[in-house]
Amino acid sequence: MTMDLLRRRRILAAALAAPLAGAMNRAFAQSRGWPERPIKLVLGYPPGGAADGTTRPLEPKLQSMLGQSLLFDYRPGAGATLAAEYTAKAEPDGYTLHIIDAGPMTILPNGKKLNYDPFKSFTPIGMVCAGGTLIAAHPSVEANTVQELIAMAKAKPGTLTYGTSGIGGAGHLAAELLQSMTGTKLVHVPYKGGNQAVTDLVGGQIPLLFSSMATAIPYVQAKKIKAIAVTYPTRAPAVPDTPTVAESGLEGFDASVWLAMVGPAKLPGDIVAKVNEALNAALEEASVQESLRKQGYEPVRGRPEDLAKQIKADYEKWGKVIREAGITFA
Repeated sequence: MTMDLLRRRRILAAALAAPLAGAMNRAFAQSRGWPERPIKLVLGYPPGGAADGTTRPLEPKLQSMLGQSLLFDYRPGAGATLAAEYTAKAEPDGYTLHIIDAGPMTILPNGKKLNYDPFKSFTPIGMVCAGGTLIAAHPSVEANTVQELIAMAKAKPGTLTYGTSGIGGAGHLAAELLQSMTGTKLVHVPYKGGNQAVTDLVGGQIPLLFSSMATAIPYVQAKKIKAIAVTYPTRAPAVPDTPTVAESGLEGFDASVWLAMVGPAKLPGDIVAKVNEALNAALEEASVQESLRKQGYEPVRGRPEDLAKQIKADYEKWGKVIREAGITFA
């Protein structure tokens, strides 16, 4: 190879590398001074819901540690997938973060064409909390335990109805997993939201409900409905006398729900580390832990890679349930 040819190749390589190096330098400089303005925190549900209720207690500590205010940006609709799509398309500059749940990350991607990829479109930051669905019944229902409920379902297959907040939601999937493990057949009555479903349970229009803890607990405490079991591996402090499904005879049953924080793909590592540190610090606050537990959730501190593993495991788990049950999403 001649010296002239070698020189030309070096010049060409340098020219090709310059834009990439410039972009990397700009990203590093941008993240090094981050944050310099308020941070948008996207939620896929309206104010007052579980996502809002579990996130608000984190706000003071996050703002204190990050040195900027959080601007809550509610973008409900399509099972929280609209908000997920918004975050997936946002600039990875640290000024758009997202509190997301298992639904748009591990359930809906298994049966619906979406404009994002749960594995490629986001940067995991950390878990926030985890909990379970509450299996509740109208007081007139004779069953008081999971085993009695199973016996009732087997005695009258295909006639016992249960309500949920909608097709493909956490409650629906928990019920399908229960049926799969027990060989029972229940009739699903999907509602457009958990509040309407629990209202009909209280009124006796439906005998059973698979509900979010936050929605059902006030009615359990008021003795308007009765709690049968929780689908989380451990009991919920908010209803400590209610056993888990696993300890009720279905060993290994786990239909956990969780909330976590993610950002757009390619979020700089130093920003991820800083937010993860602030998030874990917030979850160590006694007031935050108390608030989450009152809502039926356990705080979950961890690393970004822990969240990535959880997303993958739940995607595969719920994908199997969805395929076996033949669940389709509109």
